[in-house]
Amino acid sequence: MKLKIALVVAALFAINITFSQEISDTSFGKGLINFTAKDSSFSIKFAPRFQMRYMSSWDHDGNQYGSPDHNFIIRRARLKFDGFAYSPKLRYKLELGLSNRDLSGGNEFNRNTPRYILDAVLMWHFAKNWELWAGQTKLPGNVERVISSGDLQLVDRSLLNSRFTLDRDIGVQLRHKFYLGDNFLIREKVALSQGEGRNVTEGNEGGLQYTARLELLPFGTFKSKGDYTGSDLKREEKPKLSLAFTYNLNENAVRERGFAGDYMIRTDGSIYGTDQTTIFVDAMYKHNGFSFMGEYAKRAADNEIATELDGVTPTGDVVLTGNALNLQAGYLFKNNFEIAGRYTGIDYEAITTALPVKQYTLGLNKFVHGHKLKVQSDIVYTSLDGNDDNITFRIGFDFHF
Repeated sequence: MKLKIALVVAALFAINITFSQEISDTSFGKGLINFTAKDSSFSIKFAPRFQMRYMSSWDHDGNQYGSPDHNFIIRRARLKFDGFAYSPKLRYKLELGLSNRDLSGGNEFNRNTPRYILDAVLMWHFAKNWELWAGQTKLPGNVERVISSGDLQLVDRSLLNSRFTLDRDIGVQLRHKFYLGDNFLIREKVALSQGEGRNVTEGNEGGLQYTARLELLPFGTFKSKGDYTGSDLKREEKPKLSLAFTYNLNENAVRERGFAGDYMIRTDGSIYGTDQTTIFVDAMYKHNGFSFMGEYAKRAADNEIATELDGVTPTGDVVLTGNALNLQAGYLFKNNFEIAGRYTGIDYEAITTALPVKQYTLGLNKFVHGHKLKVQSDIVYTSLDGNDDNITFRIGFDFHF
């Protein structure tokens, strides 16, 4: 692993030396390398980034909060490449993860290896308002997940996202958009994918995964794609709103959360599978420094309890079904300080035996150079089944070339 990382670093230094005369006009936040071939046959932008976090957490023991746990981590460390090849109509994105959180998740279905690849996707603009994507990337799921981890309003994503998101998968996507009148934008996105998440090499164990998303923007587009970034950094002069609905069917899914979680393996080595459906309804609103994001998610399964081949004896695995609500808002002051708050509630189906969760988050941000250089902090109160459970304080910075 160390050798691989050393080779990557060496390659990047070689690229930097090669293109050093071509990037004098770039600036911080626009990529470390920004190069276009003289014959316009390709372009490349290289933008490394990382996030450092400090966390202090207090658990409630029934009477009082105990001594806090402390933790410093590199939450994310990534290398991102994008541009076009052959024609500006054929774009690409390659993103590699280097932090432990990025690489974890090795199992027998990805040969027990680190999961370096986050995104490896081609995007072909083959006709007006039409794009075809192929490769591994995020599915068109809930808006919070599709927002880059570097563009989040709070320190990290919500519990709704971690429990119900669709995340990344390997397959193809077809995307289209059109206008009703002058401003009312409608976008449709459909995807066909493997259904078992990213970097799977030993598949397909279950069926395929089908995703469809419809987005309505009645007041037109947001500045700088602001419907997929946290906070209203562009201070929309006029109200902007996005309303969206997503439907996902993971046919004969073999993991407890469709794309993620444990594989539901029987004692004879075969794998249990059941159809899982997930729906999302979400909204994004921005105006003059104020931003609001709301999400509702629900997952259901044909047969939540995994069984042995006899169809009766439980294996001990259960599909994580239930629903969640996430409401988040913030206001950006003119000095680029922002205060933001979030409420998240999760109710699992009784059959899962998982307890309901409520979480309240209050955050304070300072944007030095937009999302590219910022300091974020928040305090999180989590209640499990109506009982006091945990208080967590987090602070950290994001650094993105």
